[in-house]
Amino acid sequence: MNRAELIKTLQNETELTKSETKGIVNLFFDEMANAFANGDRVEIRGLCSFYVKQYKPYTGRNPKTGEKIKIKSKKLPFFKCGKELKERVNY
Repeated sequence: MNRAELIKTLQNETELTKSETKGIVNLFFDEMANAFANGDRVEIRGLCSFYVKQYKPYTGRNPKTGEKIKIKSKKLPFFKCGKELKERVNY
């Protein structure tokens, strides 16, 4: 399911217009992105949680040349599946 399909499904389940539904979905994803940018954790009970993991700088290798290169520190979002979602998928 992509964003457009989510908007359409939500619109079909409610009496909201497409623009109202699109606004709600965009607000939801924008707030999640803002939380990640602030380093906060986003938890949706029973479904999943997202958190940002900090990586320290390290020395890597260019796979093509074998040359050593310095990799800068970085932050990446991670997804952790909730118990209820695991059970639903494995049903």
